Amino acid sequence: MTSTADTPADRLVLEAVGFSLSTSPANSRIAIAFSGGVDSSVLLDAAVRVAGASRCIALHVHHGLSAHADAWLAHCEAFALERGVEFAAQRVEVSCDAGVSVEAAARDARYRALDGMCASRDIATLWLAQHADDQAETVLLQLLRGAGLAGLAAMAPEYLPAGASATRVRPLLHLLRAQLEQYASERALRWIDDESNADTRYARNALRHEVAPALAVHFPGFRDALARTAAHAASAQRLLDALARIDMGEASRDEGRALSHDALLALGDDRALNLMRYWMRTLGLVAASSARLGDALRQLREIGAAGEGHGLRIDHAGHALRSYRGLVYWETGDSSEPADETALAARAVSELAWQGESIWRLPQWRGTFIFVDASAAAGDSGTIPAGVLQRAVLSARSRSGGERMRTSEARNAPSRTLKNLFQERGIPAWKRDVPLLYIGDDLLFVPLLGVNRAVLPDQVDEGESRVKIIWREDLLIA
Repeated sequence: MTSTADTPADRLVLEAVGFSLSTSPANSRIAIAFSGGVDSSVLLDAAVRVAGASRCIALHVHHGLSAHADAWLAHCEAFALERGVEFAAQRVEVSCDAGVSVEAAARDARYRALDGMCASRDIATLWLAQHADDQAETVLLQLLRGAGLAGLAAMAPEYLPAGASATRVRPLLHLLRAQLEQYASERALRWIDDESNADTRYARNALRHEVAPALAVHFPGFRDALARTAAHAASAQRLLDALARIDMGEASRDEGRALSHDALLALGDDRALNLMRYWMRTLGLVAASSARLGDALRQLREIGAAGEGHGLRIDHAGHALRSYRGLVYWETGDSSEPADETALAARAVSELAWQGESIWRLPQWRGTFIFVDASAAAGDSGTIPAGVLQRAVLSARSRSGGERMRTSEARNAPSRTLKNLFQERGIPAWKRDVPLLYIGDDLLFVPLLGVNRAVLPDQVDEGESRVKIIWREDLLIA
């Protein structure tokens, strides 16, 4: 569906939206991040005019940070329904890790929710309503913070973040806020004014209300100039990322979750720091300051590749940088706790009265227990008599510390702590966050370690069916 453009603002907006639509697969659905403000209201209205209501879905995230959040939700739903557009909303709780601002936490929660709503609807394109003024403010903020090239590159017109299901597209990025407001006025749109946008205690608002107007008087083309700066920075950053991917090929371990200590230290400081920044982005971690990364690299060089690195203490945004058996990795938690006994967030206990099920899905653990008929492998020490699985309720629990098990078949062999067994097998700390499988009150099975032989019967019925338990993380499920 198309619409005739009657004014310059109308024409500019529709052309920008039409261009973005032309880069999307034919007849694919488009999700619009819809806060209800003037920018996203213009984007949604124009998307309906250009693409048709049936191709659009408006996605709203309810943060609960404002007393008006419920009213905004109702407004957004009514705005979408007036245009015949499907509407979906999700409520999120904004919680801040150490060193993360409320604004950053809210932004991360919003994007996670938007991406989740897109994934559940098989939508591959998410449109965002940022514009040229937003881009200029972002570049200025990054300059004032002393950001590197990745920060100065600001917002890309189109990109697919690591781990996201939907490509994020900004159709309005080259248009000015004044042009969007002109469009909204001409179309008689109703929108929300978030009261927090006027609070100049926030750095972005101070730039918008106090700095940008003064710049516009003395440097009328400052927005275009800053947009060019962002484009130059983005080009340079792509070259650095290409170099980092080459280095990742040498240093990456465990599918990118860790780096080889040797390979990292073989690089010069600039190249090593570039690799660390790129690696953190692939892990979805908040960017660290140059000072913090520099301190991390200094400590890594001091302990040496052969060192265990237990003294390494680099905390960042709810994670701690660790070095263990030649690997460098980020571990959830504060480094003031020992690396191999980091307290894990307790998950809700799940229970199953096993009656021959082949799979037991555990969403909170992002994985599945698989029960395989192994009767033909009765001599396999990793199998369990089916009767054992039925003698009590199975439960999946978090580690609490101090758990013990016996992996040896010898009846008089001592039990050992999970901590010691994990260390002996060289299993790094980030892999130890696994569900412990209990039968009643007895520990039965630990992923990566196997069956607790202490709870198996002394006498084995050769005719009894046997089961092998396998733990599969979500990424490994076919």
